[in-house]
Amino acid sequence: MTTAATDLRADAEATLQRLAGSGAQLREDQWRAVEALVAHGRRALVVQRTGWGKSAVYFVATALLRARGKGPTVIVSPLLALMRNQIEAAERAGIRAVTVNSANTDDWQAVYGEVRAGEVDVLLVSPERLNNPEFRDQVLPELSRTAGLLVVDEAHCISDWGHDFRPDYRRLRTLISELPEGVPVLATTATANDRVTTDVADQLGVSGQGDGALVVRGELDRESLHLNVLSLARGADRFAWLAQHLDELPGSGIVYTLTVSAADELAAFLRERGHAVTAYTGKTDPADRERAEDDLLANRVKALVATSALGMGFDKPDLGFVVHLGAPQSPVAYYQQIGRAGRGVERAEVLLLPGPEDKDIWAYFASLAFPGEPQVRVALSVLGDAGRPLSTAALEPRVELSRGRLEMMLKVLDTDGAVKRVKGGWEATGEPWEYDGKRYLGLAKARRAEQQAMLDYITTDGCRMEFLRRQLDDPGAAPCGRCDNCTGKHYDPSVGEDVRVQAQEVLDRPGVPLAPRKQWPSGMDALEVPLKGKIKPEEAAEEGRAIGRLTDVGWGPRLRPLMRSDDLAPDAIVDAAVEVLKGWGWTERPTGIVWLPSRTRPALVESFAQRIAAIGRLPLLGALADDAPPRYSDPEDDSEPEPPNSAQRLAEVYGRLSVPVDLDPSSGPVLLVDDVSDSGWTLTVAAMLLRRAGAPAVLPLTVATTN
Repeated sequence: MTTAATDLRADAEATLQRLAGSGAQLREDQWRAVEALVAHGRRALVVQRTGWGKSAVYFVATALLRARGKGPTVIVSPLLALMRNQIEAAERAGIRAVTVNSANTDDWQAVYGEVRAGEVDVLLVSPERLNNPEFRDQVLPELSRTAGLLVVDEAHCISDWGHDFRPDYRRLRTLISELPEGVPVLATTATANDRVTTDVADQLGVSGQGDGALVVRGELDRESLHLNVLSLARGADRFAWLAQHLDELPGSGIVYTLTVSAADELAAFLRERGHAVTAYTGKTDPADRERAEDDLLANRVKALVATSALGMGFDKPDLGFVVHLGAPQSPVAYYQQIGRAGRGVERAEVLLLPGPEDKDIWAYFASLAFPGEPQVRVALSVLGDAGRPLSTAALEPRVELSRGRLEMMLKVLDTDGAVKRVKGGWEATGEPWEYDGKRYLGLAKARRAEQQAMLDYITTDGCRMEFLRRQLDDPGAAPCGRCDNCTGKHYDPSVGEDVRVQAQEVLDRPGVPLAPRKQWPSGMDALEVPLKGKIKPEEAAEEGRAIGRLTDVGWGPRLRPLMRSDDLAPDAIVDAAVEVLKGWGWTERPTGIVWLPSRTRPALVESFAQRIAAIGRLPLLGALADDAPPRYSDPEDDSEPEPPNSAQRLAEVYGRLSVPVDLDPSSGPVLLVDDVSDSGWTLTVAAMLLRRAGAPAVLPLTVATTN
């Protein structure tokens, strides 16, 4: 090692010790990456297990580059939780880090000023910020010119072969191409198999094809993790097992669920059983999320019951366990989540409690994939013909895609150069664009293979860590000697009958509020629907009720089969509806029942209305009329390739439903019965029509809801 290299390493070690403590020493691979970035201005891709110290590489490199007069480091980071942890870590090393994200919009201009003044060492930005028109046009060019280092954290997000693809990450290709010669680039991830690694390297220009790039890839075993699977058939058994055994798990940890409703249900039940837990989902208020993270970091709670919203970047070295209620749809995603545990402790427990409903939830997630070519071409045509930018809301009525899929598609088209985000929305560029059907078919095939691999993980009698490492193409994969299959020690599935009964009572508890719609979608005039602005109070529905959610752990498995057939309403559903009605708490009891016409489940809906009427001794006023053929099938109909988005669902029911002349709803509040609430527009339009026909109030009641 040359004198210069020796001095550089000494500086690097000193910086690391400020970051991680006086005894810290750089791993050899960490030093290789730091030296490549600082001494040689190279590009590097680091694929190492969670907790290995990838952030130490870029913070040490930042300190050394800044000491040598280089510009600030720009870190593209996907989650606010990750940003908060990184800023705190940077401060320990004497590095001033700031962030611009959706939670601190009032600070943006001040932050940009500090960056221009050279007062900032690290600027953390979310990938979504890269295509904010103001940031892209006014801030990004200056950052590209002056940056000393670009870091792409959680780089697997750039690949749609990865488990957490984010279209905005693709914009990094443009940013990298505009960097001055010699500016180093570092990409890091813990969860990338060979295919994802190659894709990321190619897209970021760190592929090593003659450009002097460095790829550092290590073994992915985590010696602290003890993997287990416990298969319990019923949701009540899984809830009860957790309630009975949560306190036996070491330290504090995370209990992951697949859906928001499962997280809310489980957290509520565990709190009823005296456990200090908090729900953490994508619907949790940002301030509450931060408070929950702090409570877990300080061990004020036993666990966060979380969806994947608590994922990449949450850093608690002494996290003692990760439990999954329901299996993620790929072993790679599972490995990423269990990697939160055991970074700074000798032993951490990892337990998977799979459920029979997991495959149904996977199927729903799979339905959100990139749209087919016809829908994409329609969107491009509409934007091309508009002659002005269109917002997502204005485009939605014209394209048969849900809002989320439409936004994702536009971001991909933006990175492909077919559309551009501008002030006021989106516009077509007119550039030629080809639909990569082969890639999307390959993706669908890969997703199915991943799901099967997850099922194989559950049932394997081999080493579980070796299985996961092979899924990540880890060449060092070997039996761990720690998991349940290696040791022959499995968790006891037994639970006390009192806990099981209480869990079953909780999961059997029917009743989900249906919040009434408050405002019509934008742009309905494009579909010749004369509705806009706020819904008039005198035409609105009251808050309704559904028996349960299709995604619920308790009611979901019972409701989903009903949505796949058209049988008479079963006794269990009617009994549950009676319980919901008893606890409704309305200001005035309904005086009659109206049901909605159904083309997919007419027997279920009408028999449900009839039996409720008989039990409640309420007159059946009749069904609304179905006056026109539907443009779209029911959202639960598997034969329909693309369910309509919110605006189109509204347009369909607005032109289709009417109140028959012999149906008089004016005698008092009307109980409006339907099978499933999805977008909510069917109930909203039906309520409006009944209110216009004289109903003083409309109370929706459905068998199920998707929300």
